[in-house]
Amino acid sequence: MTGWRNAGRAALRVLAVWAVSTVTMAALALALPDFRIQAPDGESFTHTGRTAVLGAGAFGLLSALVWPWLVRALLLVPAVALGSLVFLLNGSLLWIALSAVPDSHSEAGPVTAVVVAAVMSVAASTTSTFLALRDPGAQGRRLRRMAGWRTTRAAPAPQAHTPGIVFLQLDGIGHDVLAEAIAGQSPVMPTVASLHAGSHRLTAWETDWSSQTGAVQLALLHGSNEDVPAFRWYEKETGEVIISNRPSSAAELQRRAVARTGDPGLLSHDGASRGNLFTGGAAQAALVLSVAARRGRGRRSRAGYFAYFSDPARASRTAASFTGEIVREIGQSLGARLRGERPRVARGGLYPFIRAFATVVQRDVVTAVVVGDILTGRTTVYADLVAYDEVAHHSGPYGRDTRQVLASLDRCVEVIARATAYAPRPYHLVLLSDHGQSHGETFESAFGHSLEQLVRTGAGRPVRRTRRRRESGAEARGVARAAFHRPEAPPEPPTPPGEEAGRGTAPVVLASGNLGLISFPDLPGRAGRGDVERRYPSLLPILRDHPGIGFVLVRDERHGPVVLGADGAEHRLGTGEIIGRDPLAPFGPRAAAAVRRTAAFPHAADLMVNSSVDPDTGEVHAFEEQIGSHGGLGGPQNRAFLLSPRTLSPPPSGTAGAEAVHRVLRRWQREAAAQPARHSDEPAPTRG
Repeated sequence: MTGWRNAGRAALRVLAVWAVSTVTMAALALALPDFRIQAPDGESFTHTGRTAVLGAGAFGLLSALVWPWLVRALLLVPAVALGSLVFLLNGSLLWIALSAVPDSHSEAGPVTAVVVAAVMSVAASTTSTFLALRDPGAQGRRLRRMAGWRTTRAAPAPQAHTPGIVFLQLDGIGHDVLAEAIAGQSPVMPTVASLHAGSHRLTAWETDWSSQTGAVQLALLHGSNEDVPAFRWYEKETGEVIISNRPSSAAELQRRAVARTGDPGLLSHDGASRGNLFTGGAAQAALVLSVAARRGRGRRSRAGYFAYFSDPARASRTAASFTGEIVREIGQSLGARLRGERPRVARGGLYPFIRAFATVVQRDVVTAVVVGDILTGRTTVYADLVAYDEVAHHSGPYGRDTRQVLASLDRCVEVIARATAYAPRPYHLVLLSDHGQSHGETFESAFGHSLEQLVRTGAGRPVRRTRRRRESGAEARGVARAAFHRPEAPPEPPTPPGEEAGRGTAPVVLASGNLGLISFPDLPGRAGRGDVERRYPSLLPILRDHPGIGFVLVRDERHGPVVLGADGAEHRLGTGEIIGRDPLAPFGPRAAAAVRRTAAFPHAADLMVNSSVDPDTGEVHAFEEQIGSHGGLGGPQNRAFLLSPRTLSPPPSGTAGAEAVHRVLRRWQREAAAQPARHSDEPAPTRG
């Protein structure tokens, strides 16, 4: 009886969707002058209605049967081209459907066919979703189909399962930002607020000195971020610059971490990596930068686009949201400029498109793929949503722009949490961040010169008034480049061409948020303090006494790593001896340990420069074009969060460093595996 009842409900839903599609087609025929489903000299209402009914039915059938195979065939084309072809193919299916109707005199131009097909797809999908929401069984089947279960295959029989874990990284959201977003009677993130009020606990943890996704996520997924001093750094032995959001660099960093630990990663046992820089050892990787250039079954980082774009209605909604986000960014940027808001950075060029990609396409695709992982019972899933981080870099960590992004991410959490109710096993949902963001005017805007210009002045080099263009350190740009199938850009020369003969190679100056790295290619190995003072006697005094610089790390030939501050202040990290006022004091009690650890890295720069921090506001000065930044020490950027189920053990008090958090995640995996198994037909406990 249950089977017949489900079949009857399914038939009614099909008829309802068919009826809505028919009405939509007829209405569009009346509204659009270039779309006709009757001859120009007029025909009977009956004939017109028959054409609409048959045309809508044929279009729906073609969409169901042909569409998934077309998208699969186009999986290797760039994401932007795929998004465009979605509409062209959808319009072609409509044209074929109308041509298949006997005795039809339908007409539709190419553009009109695309528009009509998109509107009909959205209308049909909306109707189907509305009806499915009223039938929990149908909703479960719909979600399972999206997960890859074939409709001809029966649902898995009830069987025992221990809980799985979903780690959802909300990139760049600091502990304090999240706490504010879930507070009050009308929280910005109501779903996350509900989790915190019931089943979850909120814990802060402290990042390493390199407070950026490349270093943090490498440790979270692979257990080690040793010798990752920043987002980008110069390696003297090869003369190359490593940049974390370049596929080749991400692959090399992952290889080094695996070789160092001897472990494939957090996700090596039945895991999935979605939207990350690294795989974590997962056999299933979608939209993962370190495998972006790979090919082969199960190894295409862009395979997640198929699961998403195989639904033409979903593609249509995403395209509309993408366009709306571009318009929103242009309006918000113009409004900020008209209001004279400060600080402010340029938000033109490709940025509106990068923002729309991060806040719409990457967000929606990753969410859909994670839902699929849950519904297929994957043991561990780790996914990264980069939307907030991208917007906060340009709009700042606080304000209307970022509140809108927080609200949209909350809806993603709601979708993922809801999907666990239909999974073949219970799930623990863990939310976490890799770092926060610190607000502040850029170094160049505040002081009228860049760090590179300051270094060239101190090194006696001519100061170039035109800056070399450098890409932002935002992770979304690398992800977008891989998604658009663009070849990896050749690395930018670390030193500008045309340096004066006889003056040696110019210093290499790189930036990672409010952390600056200065290397001297013509000084072999790690340059010592004496080497720098002999070669560039004015450089260290200019740097240490600059009001925008908090401290400078250098290797002293006698005392080992030394932190230099204004007015001759020093903090000798090897012995803890402090001369004058401690330059690390404004950066918190953990600053010395964090700097000492980085100083031991083989690829730490000759000089590591951290901007100053306002002790009252936490504002810093990024050496990049970012008013919300991270990468160094100072302010909220160093306070990330863990929102974990109370059914798992709490993180240790004062957890510091991404490697320590990796050990916590490993412990939670062991705890989940050791929890008593239950049958999927038993009442489910509160989902963590």
